Amino acid sequence: MKTKTEVLYNENLHFEHKQWQSELDFWKDELKSFKNRLGDLIKRWTNKEVLAQLEHYQNEFILHEGIIDKLQETIEKHETRIAGQVNSGQESLDTALTKKHLEFRNQMETQRQIYADLKKDFFRFLSKTM
Repeated sequence: MKTKTEVLYNENLHFEHKQWQSELDFWKDELKSFKNRLGDLIKRWTNKEVLAQLEHYQNEFILHEGIIDKLQETIEKHETRIAGQVNSGQESLDTALTKKHLEFRNQMETQRQIYADLKKDFFRFLSKTM
């Protein structure tokens, strides 16, 4: 029985990194607008329960900004490794780097879901408080 081996080429990984970076940049911009919206709501509400929810979302947004920064840093490190391989004439990644890339892909998928859930919760909250 033959086993099929998939080769990951540096240019494909670079393309995926660019996609992820664009997505992370978009999330950062979105979080800025969400934080601005929180600022508007803090001025309008005095109810302690609503203010507690606003603080919760503010903390969540700060947490997600930190996660985004870490993900972007990981992408930069991986890009540096890819560039080193390209400069040495290698077109495909070694096993260890491939494994790291696939693990990072899973991290991105997980973070994508967590972020989507946060947005849904925040929009539900906004519809109740508006």
